[in-house]
Amino acid sequence: MQQLQHAARALGWDGQLIPDVEVLGAKFAAVVRIRQDVHQWRTHHGWAPELNPAWFRSWSEPTAHDHVPVPAVDLLGALVPVAHPRFALRACGTLLTLAPCAVVLPANQPYRPLRMLELDYYGVGAVNTPTGGPAELVITPEDRTAEFGSSLFGRWLLEVLYSRLLEHPQLTENA
Repeated sequence: MQQLQHAARALGWDGQLIPDVEVLGAKFAAVVRIRQDVHQWRTHHGWAPELNPAWFRSWSEPTAHDHVPVPAVDLLGALVPVAHPRFALRACGTLLTLAPCAVVLPANQPYRPLRMLELDYYGVGAVNTPTGGPAELVITPEDRTAEFGSSLFGRWLLEVLYSRLLEHPQLTENA
């Protein structure tokens, strides 16, 4: 967990770290920022996170729901710990459509320019994380979400992340 916090700090992602997120077979840590005004409004009006993915499909049917909840969190990025850079593209593939994605590498990985060039080409970031020390930013991830547009899956993921934040009230109080 501490390595992930160091990695988020090295990337300049100033938000709350939510570890152990698992969706669509991808395991990652999300860095989110709560939208305090939306959180307060949703809390005041009793609009809890909507975790049923079927409910989101009904958004395309205006007769079923005439309004939708405003997302209470912004996804700043996804951190995926990998043992070796060769696993980075597979690890960040789907996540790149939702937010900037960076792989977290163990510090003992040798620097291979061609592998790093490939990651940079696809917009995948890389951070080396030595044990007990500050993380080293190797490649800054790109935000390519505009290329893919919004999706119901991405919107549902924001609700899941909001729910995970609400499990720890101290994270939402002073955010």
